[in-house]
Amino acid sequence: MRSDLPISRLLESISRVIIGKEEVIELAVAALLARGHILIEDRPGLGKTMLARAIAHSLGATFRRIQCTPDLLPSDVTGVSIWRPGTETFEFVPGPVFAQVLLVDEINRTTPRTQSALLEAMEERQVSIDGEPHRLPAPFFVVATQNPIEMTGTFPLPEAQIDRFLVRLELGYPREEEASRIPIAPELLRYIAEISAATRRRPDVQLGASPRGSLALMRTAQAFTLLRGESFVTPDTIQRIAPAVLAHRLVLHSRRRAGGNALEVIAEVLGEVPVPTSPSPLSAPQSAAAGHGASARTRPESAAPGTAWLEPGSRGR
Repeated sequence: MRSDLPISRLLESISRVIIGKEEVIELAVAALLARGHILIEDRPGLGKTMLARAIAHSLGATFRRIQCTPDLLPSDVTGVSIWRPGTETFEFVPGPVFAQVLLVDEINRTTPRTQSALLEAMEERQVSIDGEPHRLPAPFFVVATQNPIEMTGTFPLPEAQIDRFLVRLELGYPREEEASRIPIAPELLRYIAEISAATRRRPDVQLGASPRGSLALMRTAQAFTLLRGESFVTPDTIQRIAPAVLAHRLVLHSRRRAGGNALEVIAEVLGEVPVPTSPSPLSAPQSAAAGHGASARTRPESAAPGTAWLEPGSRGR
């Protein structure tokens, strides 16, 4: 792990991945420096996993993820001792808790017994297997997450256990101008961001499309354009695929479920959000997905600098 990284560079590195959440990043890094751990309570798709990965990558630290489920056992987290007949000895096989940055995803979906094993490791910075203590790597930083919706079948952390976390955070939805900092034509990116934001503003929607949904809509539009042999994404393409990409991500209030479904909500949103002017081939958007079929040699000289160009009729050679 890098120990010579200035704090300002660490914050800058994480901020390039988690956009517009400077205070959250600063609190997370402060918890790391204070040898504490953080609990993030927020809706799905807001970048909780990305934040943990960004911290680990920026530090050059080892990273592991535990996806909590009701059948997760303490030994699945801490590790087990396995009998080796050849040597007639037990050999300890470390679990995923032996990482410098550990993401514990949806900690409230695993049983109190497994939660206790995790929290003990956080407090003691070691685990005991068959009476033998095993020290955890340094630093040891846990990023645990909880989903505040869909609480059926969960095991909420008691307040005494929540107290083990140094910081409790919420990421929140990004502002639309923050979501627009994704490499694609600005007018189309704003259109995608506005569609997602419109689903969150509706009174009949309990949970709207998250930034993950916006990214999914962007990537699917790019891939769909490539498969059809077209040169650039258009609003028509976004409208065509939006129901398939976004509808299953919405959670409707009960009164709306009784009178309609999510596909109808998406159709209404598409009818409400203003449609931008279709980009012309000479202003084709810069696209991460387009890079798979783009060629600088085929881009017209009149194309705007920095734009990606797909050959008409190309299908991702």
